[in-house]
Amino acid sequence: MILNGTTSGFGRILNLINEAAGEDLTSTIDVTAMEEQFRNGGSLIDWLLDNAEITERDFGSNLAAKLKISWEEDPIVDEGNADLLKSLCPPPIAIKHRVLPLSVEYSEEVTLPTLIQLAHYDPLSTLDRQLVRRAVTCPIQWVLSPRRKVLTGLQKLYGVGGDIFDDLLANRDWDQDEFSFKEEVNIIDEDDEEASVVKFVNQILHEALNQRATDIHIEPLRNDLRVRYRVDGVLRRVPVPDNIVALQSSVIARLKLMAGLDIAEKRKPQDGRIALQVGGEPIDTRVATIPAIEGESISLRLLGQEQFNIERLQMLPHIRKEVDEILERPNGIVLVTGPTGCGKSTSLFCFLSVLNSEDRKIVTIEDPVENRLEGAVQIAVKPEIDLTFASGLRSVLRGDPNVIMVGEIRDLETAEIAVQSALTGHLVFSTLHTNDSIGGITRLIDMGVEPFLIAASVRAFIAQRLVRRLCRECCLPGDYSEEFLRSVGFPLQEASKILMVNPEGCDTCGHSGYKGRTAVYELFRVTEKVQELITSRATKQDLQRQGMLDGFVPMRDYGWNKVIEGHTTIEEVVSSTEIS
Repeated sequence: MILNGTTSGFGRILNLINEAAGEDLTSTIDVTAMEEQFRNGGSLIDWLLDNAEITERDFGSNLAAKLKISWEEDPIVDEGNADLLKSLCPPPIAIKHRVLPLSVEYSEEVTLPTLIQLAHYDPLSTLDRQLVRRAVTCPIQWVLSPRRKVLTGLQKLYGVGGDIFDDLLANRDWDQDEFSFKEEVNIIDEDDEEASVVKFVNQILHEALNQRATDIHIEPLRNDLRVRYRVDGVLRRVPVPDNIVALQSSVIARLKLMAGLDIAEKRKPQDGRIALQVGGEPIDTRVATIPAIEGESISLRLLGQEQFNIERLQMLPHIRKEVDEILERPNGIVLVTGPTGCGKSTSLFCFLSVLNSEDRKIVTIEDPVENRLEGAVQIAVKPEIDLTFASGLRSVLRGDPNVIMVGEIRDLETAEIAVQSALTGHLVFSTLHTNDSIGGITRLIDMGVEPFLIAASVRAFIAQRLVRRLCRECCLPGDYSEEFLRSVGFPLQEASKILMVNPEGCDTCGHSGYKGRTAVYELFRVTEKVQELITSRATKQDLQRQGMLDGFVPMRDYGWNKVIEGHTTIEEVVSSTEIS
């Protein structure tokens, strides 16, 4: 088939597309926009998959049959010959023209390859295929595969930035320790054709955002540079080109430059921020470097411009009702407890969003300020100038606030000022690092706070953890023995509602079986009876017993409700909570 920019050429292709789709698409798509894509040399398959309501599996297999080529729904790369495949089909060719080398064949008489199998998803782009034929030195067998499978396979085989890595090494001045960077505009543009470390770093950042990563870790090893993304709380290693360690210092230097850090200082930790733009959307990135024996390690926390709303917490009704009652109180302390990275700050900002109004003054003291709350006065702790949580909180009280949020209560001085703030009519929010809600009482007493002050000032302790959400596209009915369910404390009468993760996963969840996270909570209210127990220094068991009488629901039981609703799995709840 010869494709050109004529209307008749487009008409023939449109007829072919309609035949493959099994219907006339002209009534459901913008044919004018599609023809404009064709005239501009763009991919019609990309346009169709993005704009038309078609099933790629059915459409692709029908199109393959029309063009008399094979359809491979799950293309498999011969990893044993990965190096040979990458040499026969170099990264710039494969990634630019979106062709995935699958396997190679040899003749019995000679050791040279006689055939390479290439998977692609756009057979209508003959220009791409012609350019690939010129670049690949042996005969090609074409197969058609789903777009996501091809693109995922390309990243796994060549790594992030694989299409520019060869150029980076070829253009490197080996007499220099670092590249010189002149461009300082931190805009991630995936269409930027500049083959440079700038683009390589941009691709690392862009792919992290595509995978919904919250953190990026770039860590030097003895003979490698490891790049990992944290997705849904779990670290995943990212495929990167071979010999990436050759550009280690340049990649680290580029990120430090973007964060406004001292490139020459490699002996001590540094902290900075990067203001990124992705498709016009601002992404705030916190950067931290750590000097290690193999070189500088760098971590990036990706912070989007989030909208805080208590509805996003998706609390169960009994917890939501108690939280609403606490937020209506004019004073007191609300403490959110849990380990680092369990979503405490997000919960606090969602609480503050409820209270954020013109008739209230909200002041926060944080280390550092990660999220912005419109209308609130936010202060960043700076110990080097003696601006600590305690000193900041003391000065804030002179500013006549209604609501105060302290990022974390770390010492007795901060705790005592927070208590006094609550007793003098302020509503105070803060966090503690404890394993459960009741443990917050013990933690404050260990700091040196008098029990009667805790009883008088604290309204509630809220503990939380994050668990991964089940992928709704590929989850399976649960299959657990009664013995196992009894051992973890799951209510047997609800066993029929259990869902479990699909070990194979799907494209939607990146074959992990999970997509996104949700929180599980427990809320321990300081009632009058509990106040008496705290003042008398009662044991944790006595406090929990009274809490149960007051309606306290342990975190694991809260998690079982999330399992019954189909949001998460038993394994996630068990790994994040303890039996009370």
